[in-house]
Amino acid sequence: MASPSNGKSFNLDDLRQVVRELINRSVRIEFVKERLIFSGADSPMASLLLLVMGAFAEFERALIRERQREGIALAKKRGAYRGRKKALSPERVSESQQRAAGGEQKTKLAREFGRETLYQYLRADG
Repeated sequence: MASPSNGKSFNLDDLRQVVRELINRSVRIEFVKERLIFSGADSPMASLLLLVMGAFAEFERALIRERQREGIALAKKRGAYRGRKKALSPERVSESQQRAAGGEQKTKLAREFGRETLYQYLRADG
């Protein structure tokens, strides 16, 4: 089933795709509060309501991200925001970079240091 593994949030297209995939697997989807049921023989009204709910969720998530960015900008102006704590000490960063430059397999290093962490520091190095 489709799911964003790249850290991105779901959008309206993703919602439609997930619902379609579940229905193709003979899964019945029921939104209890909204009294919507998706089973393959959906009414045009149910499809419209799914799109409206998805659009509002996408809009709400965009507003949250915007407010978050504004809050971070204000906190930075006050000097209260320093960002995320570094995952590796400078010594571990140097070690990972030296081992990668020495030809050690990056997959092995990624298991030890953390995949995203390792590649972030290797990109920063060059």
